[in-house]
Amino acid sequence: MCGRFSLQTPVPDLAELFEADPSRLEEWSARYNVAPTDEVIALRRGAGGRELVPLRWGLIPNWAEDRASLPPMINARAESLETRRAFRDLVLDRRCAVLADGFYEWRKEGGLKQPYFTRRRDRRPMALAGLWDVWRGPDRTIPSCTIVTTDANALLEPLHGRMPVILEGAGAQMWLDLDISERTMEPLRPFDAEALEVFAVSRRVNRVATDDAACAKPRSAPIREPSGWRDRPPVGDAPPDQLTLFRS
Repeated sequence: MCGRFSLQTPVPDLAELFEADPSRLEEWSARYNVAPTDEVIALRRGAGGRELVPLRWGLIPNWAEDRASLPPMINARAESLETRRAFRDLVLDRRCAVLADGFYEWRKEGGLKQPYFTRRRDRRPMALAGLWDVWRGPDRTIPSCTIVTTDANALLEPLHGRMPVILEGAGAQMWLDLDISERTMEPLRPFDAEALEVFAVSRRVNRVATDDAACAKPRSAPIREPSGWRDRPPVGDAPPDQLTLFRS
C-alpha cells in the first residue's frame, strides 16, 4: 500500500518537468510527511492540456451520502479498478497521477516498526497513478483522489506486498489520456526495481504531525538490490511514537 509520502520539489519545477499548467495551485510548501486527508498535488489532463490541481487524498465517491458514510479510500488495487463500484466509472475519464518525491513504508524489526523511504535513484519526482472524483455536499464540495497500487517488485517486497504504480514515459501518457482504450491499463504494473533505492529513516515520521526535512533523511546506506535486506544491522533511533495515519 501507500500510506505516507513526501513532495519537496517546487511547483515551478513540477510544472516544467510534467509540462503542466500550475495556475490552479494557489500555494504549496514542501511537505515531508503527507498523510491521508491531506491536500496533494495531482497531474491530470484538462480541456486545455495537462494541469496541476490540488486534491484531498482519500477518495470520497460522488455517490456517497455523506463524507462519513465511507472511510476515505487512500489506495485502489489495480486488479479491481474495473469491477469495484467506487472506481469503475472513474477509470473511464477521471484518471490522474499523484506527484511525490518518494514514499514511506514500515517493516517490523526487533519488535519495532522501522520506517523506510523509497525514491527513484535519479531523484526525479514520481507520478503515482491515481483516480479522482468530486463529492458535493449541502455546504461543501470536495475534490479527492486515491493512489493505485500493484504487486511489489523484488526490491520492495520485503517491506510490503503492494507498491504504488509509478508512471513514466509512454505509460504516463496512456494513463492520463482523456480517451480510454484497451491499452489504458497496461501501465499498472510494478516499477523497475533497478530504478529505485530504499533507506531507513527516523521513526519521527511515525507521527503525522511531524513534517520537516529530517523525516526523509537517510539513516542507513541505500538498499538497491533485494539481497541488501539480508543481515542488516539494526537502525539506531529515538523511541518510536505510535504509528497513526490521521492527525488528532
